[in-house]
Amino acid sequence: MTMGRPVRCAALVIAVAALTVLDGCTAASPYPGASGRPHATSGPDVSRLVDIGDGRMLYLECRGSAARAGTPTVVLLSGTGGAADEWMSVADDASPQTPATSSPLSVFDTLARTEHVCAYDRPGTISSAGAPSPSTIVHQPTTAQDGVDDLHALLAAAHQPGPYVVVGASWGGLIAQLYAREHPEQTRGIVLVDSASAYLKQTLTPTQWSRWMSVIANAHTNPDLESPDYDSSLTELAAAPVLPRIPATVLSSDQEWDLGVTPGRSTWPAWLAAQDRLERSLGATHIGKTDSGHGIAVERPALVARAIEAIVRKTLTTR
Repeated sequence: MTMGRPVRCAALVIAVAALTVLDGCTAASPYPGASGRPHATSGPDVSRLVDIGDGRMLYLECRGSAARAGTPTVVLLSGTGGAADEWMSVADDASPQTPATSSPLSVFDTLARTEHVCAYDRPGTISSAGAPSPSTIVHQPTTAQDGVDDLHALLAAAHQPGPYVVVGASWGGLIAQLYAREHPEQTRGIVLVDSASAYLKQTLTPTQWSRWMSVIANAHTNPDLESPDYDSSLTELAAAPVLPRIPATVLSSDQEWDLGVTPGRSTWPAWLAAQDRLERSLGATHIGKTDSGHGIAVERPALVARAIEAIVRKTLTTR
């Protein structure tokens, strides 16, 4: 695949887990301790496995001020195969080929100074250091509905108070959209970071869509690694209630990249068209000047953090 600059930790929607590992960043592992297992911390900070029932555990990190009544908790959803620490990494502009590393300038760290923010590992994800997530493995591929159900169970089991501002990158953005539509009473705002959407199937040609789905299916060589089922997820999205108007922002890449599924015919125009249609459908603010490729959260973390903070402020004035 070709793109204007390297795609960093925020894995390309095409990059199912096996490809995500190849994109992987070199940040410190989010699984502290010699055993590589997570630990719990006190107060509003959380860094641990959470029992969500049915014998399953999901790894969760939360930091920042304790959520106040009515103030939304920010929930970050990574791209395909990306663990929670995807939001804790920053790219080096001076060295575009160097993998992103953990940084206090990351989206997660920036938000934690003023907000209560959480990120988590979906099953089959990989940390920036290349370590498999301790979240319980499930059968793959999985759908957006699977992601929504897990997130809903996780937030309840971990006693992370709502309401929420959900923030999704790439594949995580599709899960965030479905979550907001199925749990509108808990969702105060939404931020989508170069997100996948139902509109991609409409803006890509049938050949491009078919080949992209084939790439994803053929890349699923490790049954333990996350692999998204897009077609089923779009059916789930179509059946979900319409999202009420809530504060929303769409950030889209402006450095050209390509899914690489139709040589000689770029998918870039279709990606941009889908972002425009997503913005209109949500009545969202569209930040199209990002000076970034697909991995906006690691390439331009300050921009993403400001966009999220702006949505949080809007939720406090529109209740």
